[in-house]
Amino acid sequence: MNRFKSFIMYLVALAATAVLLVGVGISSGRLNQLVKTHHLRATGDIKNAPPIVTFTTVALGSFRGLLADLLWLRALALQDEGNYFEMVQLASWITKLQPRFSGATAFLAWNMAYNISVTCSSPEERWRWISRGIELLRDEAIEYNPEEASLYKELAWIYQHKIGNIMDDANLYYKRQVAESMEKVFGGAPPDWKVWAETPSSNDKFLARLTPDDRKVLERALDDSGYTLGSLETSFRQNDRLPEEFLAKYQVSAEEISRLVTFLRVNWLVNVYKIDPRLVLQINNKYGALDWRLPESYAIYWATKGLEMTPSHKDDNCERVVTQALHDAFVSGRLLMVDPTNNNNIITAPNLNVIDALRAAYIKAYKEDDTDSFRSALINFTKEAVVVFYNFGQYSKAEHYYKLLQKEDPGKKEYRAGMEAFVLKEWEEFVQQASLRQANEIIGGLLFRSCNFLAEGDVDAALGQEQMARKIYLRYMKRHVRTKGRVGLADYNQMKARITESCLKNFPPLLSRSLRLQLEQEKLRAQEEMAEQKKQEEAAAGK
Repeated sequence: MNRFKSFIMYLVALAATAVLLVGVGISSGRLNQLVKTHHLRATGDIKNAPPIVTFTTVALGSFRGLLADLLWLRALALQDEGNYFEMVQLASWITKLQPRFSGATAFLAWNMAYNISVTCSSPEERWRWISRGIELLRDEAIEYNPEEASLYKELAWIYQHKIGNIMDDANLYYKRQVAESMEKVFGGAPPDWKVWAETPSSNDKFLARLTPDDRKVLERALDDSGYTLGSLETSFRQNDRLPEEFLAKYQVSAEEISRLVTFLRVNWLVNVYKIDPRLVLQINNKYGALDWRLPESYAIYWATKGLEMTPSHKDDNCERVVTQALHDAFVSGRLLMVDPTNNNNIITAPNLNVIDALRAAYIKAYKEDDTDSFRSALINFTKEAVVVFYNFGQYSKAEHYYKLLQKEDPGKKEYRAGMEAFVLKEWEEFVQQASLRQANEIIGGLLFRSCNFLAEGDVDAALGQEQMARKIYLRYMKRHVRTKGRVGLADYNQMKARITESCLKNFPPLLSRSLRLQLEQEKLRAQEEMAEQKKQEEAAAGK
């Protein structure tokens, strides 16, 4: 009897279990459907996840949360002990155990990029932790949560604030790492983003675009040289060129080789750095051509990506990062030179391409929040734009912004003396407070930039920088030397000649040759102008 009762109880328990499992299955399906419909992020299927993530989320079920909690405790204990190296693996495990818990991943990435990095003494060690924070967000968290705007904002913030700002004393080293890594991907010269946007990034799509004959030639060259397309990609990324043994077998036109190299570079950019050239092209078209060797550009990219991927296409934090990074790009968003002899010497200049887009962002913010603070921000930006355009020789653009300034801030006496007087007055604070050393640095910096712009063929910007250097020199000498009897600066022409010679010696070979050619052409133009002037004077005297 007892056995019979036990048997009945087992059957009842099994039946109840079966009913409950069916109910759980129905509820789970319904919940997953609600998640999909309402874009909830707590659970549901995870796309692009590696097998280990799929296994843990299915096999461990709710118990994976307990395991993640234990790993959190372990990570905190390691951080308290100053033992950070195991934390990289722990952060990855926590992310895989709780792939939908985006807040945890954001904290782990922020902790590595900010808290742990500053405990290291060398820039190289700090950069490793910042890179790991970027990779955790970019390569894992965003892959599992492609619609989570907060993750894109955190990634953009690391680029804009940690790398792009000057708060960390190793910031120049970080900027150099970003610039050099992207220059390697680009192959030195800036990409033609329209061509890159049209180039496939996967092996299958690239091969599918080839004609049958071209594909056979490529596959035969790969076989004969002992490569696959995948191993060719690896070799190209390591050496930044196609292997000689492959080129010996791949006897095609220069155009076809260039097409293959472009594919390999696009594949590198998309699959390693997760940067889509199509979105880069859209951003350039919207805001103006950015310099994609600098962190501000990637702050704009990831914040824009966040706005694109979130279902509402709206996120205040991402929009704020875009505006802030645009301003940073305006101030110093053009890379002039990375000094190969000094890790901490990277020279930037304002990016004039983004000024109109930045102004539109300020106007939009002012219209949405009509307060004195936003009005002041718009006016201060417009003042800054006038000075920058003037300094870079774009006088018509400077005049346009000067008129906007007069319209937006009417009645001010400081705008009545004319644009040039206004610009010089803005520089007055530098001249008035500058020591001899500071004046040398300001004038020297302007002359250096003048040489750089001249080497790049931007004659207007070069002339604007040189003219501003001369005006500041004269103003400093008049204010500090003639009136106060201080020690004066060296002769201006001597300063200019010394800096020009230094640029010719220290610029990269191609830039140095370009500068020398431009200087020779400038000298010929000056001689022609002098000859023409002399001819006119003689003609006038003859009359």
